[in-house]
Amino acid sequence: MLSDDLKQTIQQSYRTFLQQHDLKPRYGQKMMIAAVARTLGGISFGDKKERTSENHLCVIEAGTGTGKTMAYLLSAIPIAKARGKSLVISTATVALQEQLINKDLPEAAKLVDGYVSYVLAKGRGRYFCISQAEKLLISQDELGQMALYEDEVDQKLDAGVIALYRQLLDRFAAGEWDGDRDSLEQELDEPLWYPLTSDHTRCTNRRCSNFSVCPFYKSRDTMDKADIVVANHDLVLADLSLGGGAILPEPENSIYIFDEAHHLASKAIGHFSYSMRIKATQKWLKGSEKQLNQLLDETDHHPVITNYLEKMAQPGVDMMSFLGGFNTTLHLMLIDGQESVPERFRFPQGLIPEKLSETAKQMAFATEKWMLKAEQILDVLKEALDGGVPEISKDVAERWYPRVGQMWLRSQAIYALNKSYATPDPEGSAPTARWISLRESLDGRDFDCQSSPVSAAATLQENLWKHAFGAVLTSATMTALGRFDRIIDELGLPADVTCERLPSPFDYQQRATLMIPPMSSDPGKPDEHQEEVSRFLNKTLPEARATLVLFSSWRQMYAVLEALPERLKGFVLAQGDLTKNEIIRQHKLRVDDDAPSIIFGLASFAEGVDLPGDYLTEVIITKLPFSVPDDPVDATMSEWIEQSGGNAFMEWTVPETSVRLTQAVGRLLRTEQDSGRVVLLDRRVVTRRYGRQLLDSLPPFRREIG
Repeated sequence: MLSDDLKQTIQQSYRTFLQQHDLKPRYGQKMMIAAVARTLGGISFGDKKERTSENHLCVIEAGTGTGKTMAYLLSAIPIAKARGKSLVISTATVALQEQLINKDLPEAAKLVDGYVSYVLAKGRGRYFCISQAEKLLISQDELGQMALYEDEVDQKLDAGVIALYRQLLDRFAAGEWDGDRDSLEQELDEPLWYPLTSDHTRCTNRRCSNFSVCPFYKSRDTMDKADIVVANHDLVLADLSLGGGAILPEPENSIYIFDEAHHLASKAIGHFSYSMRIKATQKWLKGSEKQLNQLLDETDHHPVITNYLEKMAQPGVDMMSFLGGFNTTLHLMLIDGQESVPERFRFPQGLIPEKLSETAKQMAFATEKWMLKAEQILDVLKEALDGGVPEISKDVAERWYPRVGQMWLRSQAIYALNKSYATPDPEGSAPTARWISLRESLDGRDFDCQSSPVSAAATLQENLWKHAFGAVLTSATMTALGRFDRIIDELGLPADVTCERLPSPFDYQQRATLMIPPMSSDPGKPDEHQEEVSRFLNKTLPEARATLVLFSSWRQMYAVLEALPERLKGFVLAQGDLTKNEIIRQHKLRVDDDAPSIIFGLASFAEGVDLPGDYLTEVIITKLPFSVPDDPVDATMSEWIEQSGGNAFMEWTVPETSVRLTQAVGRLLRTEQDSGRVVLLDRRVVTRRYGRQLLDSLPPFRREIG
């Protein structure tokens, strides 16, 4: 239970917060503070402060404007400090991380009793690796001005790219840049940035000659001393996949706040998804063989490495053979004799045909043997880095450790995909979606074998909820159709987990209108509906001042944009033409200049866009945001629900649409003073049986239904 001192600290910090901002207490914010305090303060623990109770989780839906960030900070910080636990705040977006670090945490730290330190945690991939950059530039110098062989041509970088990499290395050495990707003035695309960074398989840790100045490990030192760690869902999940405590504080010693928690399930599923391109993997295997032979030469044919490479040879040959078998089987299945070749083929119920499954089983077996020897070579190189293998110089070990680490990591992914294709799902468990996508490459058409769980519930339950000292999951959209059932099932939370649904302070009836105009077309007939959407927008947008138009597909957006009168096109900022941040920046500048501005966007603009006041007075949704019908994961989940006697559309599709629609309409009102209207150009909400459920799950706008 909470001590009187802790209660007083939380209450006093909230009173001070209200006084400083000249605010009156918000009912929803007070309720959230109490809910977080009850859950975290009610956790029982033993002599070593280990958790001994199971009532350590809560789910809170806090409507827009509740002030949920300050609510969980003011209640969780004192409890975490009193219990001697790290507070890990995990978000889904960079924008919320920046808000926490630059605005909310500095204020909360002053309000709570005592000193509080905080840090923004990022994975290795956000930091410059000095060793990787140095090795890359040296290898480019060694290639010289002209690459002679095909594999050297592939490795040769453009002169401008080399100049950029040298500039970054020089700036870091001069202390003009701290090595953090996010502090660069210019944004580097992933293909440019990736060669300059590292991961746990390429990093030699304290054995690296640049360890003392490594940007990542400097950030780790800061993190280890901080009371509060701000991370993102991906980093939390990556840490759990490494056993917990490898990057972030150990789950047993952490209280988690998952903000934007409605994204956690999809992020978790993504962490356990695998793919393998057939031709690309064959090419990689050939390249790996060349590299390993080079390693053998550079280690003067060290007997241990020679032995391991000899034992890798046959598994490598077998892998190439089985990949050929994959290619032949998939050609017969999907291409040969087919009138039309699908871009994607999903295996019904995730069941792999026996011939393909048997090939995958053999491939997994061969890959496991190859992977084991690669790991043993890594061990030898690691020992050489510590001086334990005098025949192999430290320079050679340092150069080859990350290369072999990358091979080992790639082989792990290949093994995981084939293991998934070879192993049927346990009876009664959620299935795995398995499918083939056809990709175009320089080597011609390639088969991309893919698999993904449809649910990460069991994984989260076993690796996170079971070990965490405590956790609060919150978002403005935690319910679907007004119920918490979906989020509880998706995240593997206990059926009796504490759930709170808190109201928004906004006066939706007075400040906003939901308009559903009369329309003659049904979205089920996309061409007719698209034409009617174009006519509506051509008539409405000339009066627009600050409007966001949300589309369901690129095709629809471009077709409608093309049909706009030329004078209107100049007011439109369309997704794809500029980055999301640049679109928002230009939109705000136009509104500030009292000029019309219209944003055309897809799903990514339906959430995380914060345009308060005059920056957004109208949201037009062209179509209900149903999931893409051919998405393999959704299709497999729907299939499973139907086979279990359920109704996939009502139990899965409609609730998911409810969450997305609520997120979309939530772009309109961002403060209590905002006003405007939402226009929904999809009359299925009034003509279909499920429509009433969707409407009733939305905020209580004043409705105008034509």
